[in-house]
Amino acid sequence: ILWATLRMDNGETLKRSFAEPEFDMSDIFYFCRRGVESIVDDEVTKRFTAEELESWNLLTRSNYNFHHISTRLTALWGMGVLIRYGFLLPLRVTLAFTGVGLLVVLTSIVGLFPNGRMKNYLSDKVHLMCYRICVRALTAIITYHDSENKPKNGGICVANHTSPIDVIILASDGCYAMVGQVHGGLMGVIQRAMVKACPHIWFERSEVKDRHLVAKRLSDHVADESKLPILIFPEGTCINNTSVMMFKKGSFEIGCTVYPVAIKYDPRFGDAFWNSSKFGMVNYLLHMMSSWAIVCSVWYLPPMSRMEGEDAVQFANRVKAAIARKGGLADLLWDGGLKRGKVKEVFKEEQQKLYSKVLVGSSEDRSRS
Repeated sequence: ILWATLRMDNGETLKRSFAEPEFDMSDIFYFCRRGVESIVDDEVTKRFTAEELESWNLLTRSNYNFHHISTRLTALWGMGVLIRYGFLLPLRVTLAFTGVGLLVVLTSIVGLFPNGRMKNYLSDKVHLMCYRICVRALTAIITYHDSENKPKNGGICVANHTSPIDVIILASDGCYAMVGQVHGGLMGVIQRAMVKACPHIWFERSEVKDRHLVAKRLSDHVADESKLPILIFPEGTCINNTSVMMFKKGSFEIGCTVYPVAIKYDPRFGDAFWNSSKFGMVNYLLHMMSSWAIVCSVWYLPPMSRMEGEDAVQFANRVKAAIARKGGLADLLWDGGLKRGKVKEVFKEEQQKLYSKVLVGSSEDRSRS
């Protein structure tokens, strides 16, 4: 901050004085306030735990400060346990094994057909039938809105991510090409069977880190309008269905039409959020199949394209804002990777820039006074 005072000594001397920014104890108050606000109401880490319910839904308690209320309520909860675990769970497990078994067997059979319309037709019917059986295994009650905006071939479908069952929620209403990492075990068997009937995109662990290779395979897929739309969850991790966090820009760099989809679950009948750092897949599916039901709404948003002069990050943020607005979710700029990783240096630098602006601003105030 430059200020000059002009003073004439005997008509000959010109002197300039410069005031440099100086630290003042009051400069830290802004960050103290922000720190206390983050502790009282942390908008990031609370997105990685189950949403707290206003009233108990007779399932597992999200509030561990439980107090006995009445014998009648306890008896009602006990009856619910018998119904859910003694009657509903065996039926749901049977349906789940039936759906997965049929998916593996029938896609393997369809894979024997030569490429053509007949194979594509049979593949679509098999996938829809098997996914709908799996949806019944969860007693999922799904309401689809604005079906005229459903994704079409040659595009990418992006949606907010709450649970692995997001895939079957969407795939039970339309066919998609899946994108994911190659797995072993039962999941690997399912992947190998599915790719025989439909051109899904599976990456090896070493290939996932090669962004150019991933972008190339995605671009080649969407360039062929005979292939199904790609289903991608740009957040990269499961969020507890109260917000939408930062979208990774990779899928928005391809330059094709993007079909946004908003998914909102009703936690009163069963919490669909998967806290992968706390529960394994088997334990999570057990929670799903022993809940009352999985109730959710799906909104198909109008297709969006990258505007002139808009980069991939801006496009991703625009799509994310549209999904959050339609699903009634909070729109957050934070990276979902904070679920397991540390804060990136970029975020720290942003806070340092804010601090420098506070210093400069306070120095200007003092110089004016």
